[in-house]
Amino acid sequence: MAPRANWKGYLKVAEVSCPVALYTAASTSERIAFHTINRATGNRVHRQFVDSETGKPVEKDDQVRGYEVGSGDYVVLEPEEIAAAVPESDKTLSVSAFIACGDIDDVYFDKPYYLAPTKSHAEDAFALIREGMRKKKVAAIARAVLFRRVRTLLIRAYEDGLIATTLNFDYEVRSAKEAFDEVPDLKIEGEMLELAEHIIKTKRGKFDPANFDDRYEAALAELVKAKLEGKKIEPRKEPKREKVVDLMEALRQSAGVAKKAKATTQTKKKTTRATKTKEASPRRKAS
Repeated sequence: MAPRANWKGYLKVAEVSCPVALYTAASTSERIAFHTINRATGNRVHRQFVDSETGKPVEKDDQVRGYEVGSGDYVVLEPEEIAAAVPESDKTLSVSAFIACGDIDDVYFDKPYYLAPTKSHAEDAFALIREGMRKKKVAAIARAVLFRRVRTLLIRAYEDGLIATTLNFDYEVRSAKEAFDEVPDLKIEGEMLELAEHIIKTKRGKFDPANFDDRYEAALAELVKAKLEGKKIEPRKEPKREKVVDLMEALRQSAGVAKKAKATTQTKKKTTRATKTKEASPRRKAS
C-alpha cells in the first residue's frame, strides 16, 4: 500500500514547477507503546484536564490557550484568534537558492521527508531538477507553509527522488559556547596523538544502519513475550564499574601496543634464560 502523504503541493525552481508530495522518512510509530493501567482494576487510565485551583474537571469546550505574562496572569487566546495568525499557504515549495551540500551545519537539521512527484506528467520536470542538483553537487533552500508554520527546508538528491529536511530556526539552536565554555584548550601531540590517529585508522569503516539495533526496543519485546508466557522476570544486576586507568596506558592498550610490548619483553626473557642455560650446561668430552 502506498504511503500516505503528509503534504501535497508544488516544487518550484524559477519558472519550472511540478506537483510533489512529502512523505515521512523517519518515524517512531513502530516502537512498542504502553498504556497507563490501574493496577487495582486492570483498566486503562485516561488523562483529564482539571482546574488547578478548584480541582474540578474542565470540559474540552471550556479549554482555551493562554500565554503567561506573570505569575498566574495569562493572556487568553481564542481558537479563531490563533487561526488568524497561521500564515496563508500557496502550497508551494519555492526554491530561493542553491548551496553546497555541506554548507549547513547538521545541528540545524530537524526532520527528513521523502519528496516525490505526484503525477506522471510531472516526472520529467522532477527528474530535471533532481539530476541538475546531483550533477552540480548542490542542495536547494526552499520555504513553504508546513503544519501551520512557514518552514525552511534543505532539499537534496537522494536515489530516485529528493529528501527535504526541515531546518530548525536560528532561535531554536542553542549556542555551543555554554556547553563548551569550561572545556580547557589542551594541545595533544607526540605519542599520545599518534596512538589516537592509529586507533582511528584501524577503526575506519562505513555506516550501515542494518548493523545498529535498537537494543532497548528488542529488550522490551522480549520482556512482553516473557510476561505473556508467565516467565519470572529477574531484576538486572548493577554492572561493575570499570577502574579509571591512565589515559596513555588506555591508548596503548587500544592500539595493541601494550600487548606487543609485553610479548616482546616475554620473548626477550625466554631468549635470555635459554642462553644462560646453554652456557651453564657442562660440555661433553670427545671420546
